[in-house]
Amino acid sequence: MISVKILSADCSKCRKLEAVVRRLVESKNITATIEKITDVQKMLQYGYVLLPALIINEKVKCHGYVPKEEQIITWLKEN
Repeated sequence: MISVKILSADCSKCRKLEAVVRRLVESKNITATIEKITDVQKMLQYGYVLLPALIINEKVKCHGYVPKEEQIITWLKEN
């Protein structure tokens, strides 16, 4: 099972990233747990990152922007 974490400050980009990831996981039948992290102390465990950030299996895949859907799918399928 894939572990997906979205580091979020609940801004518009953060909400968009979460919505896109949830939709892709569901529509592509990907087995994953999705966790939204808003606690600053937990975010700091991943080092300095801009928000939103996408963490897949404990690896920071992107931060500071919402990637294209094709890129998110590629990252999810790599795992």
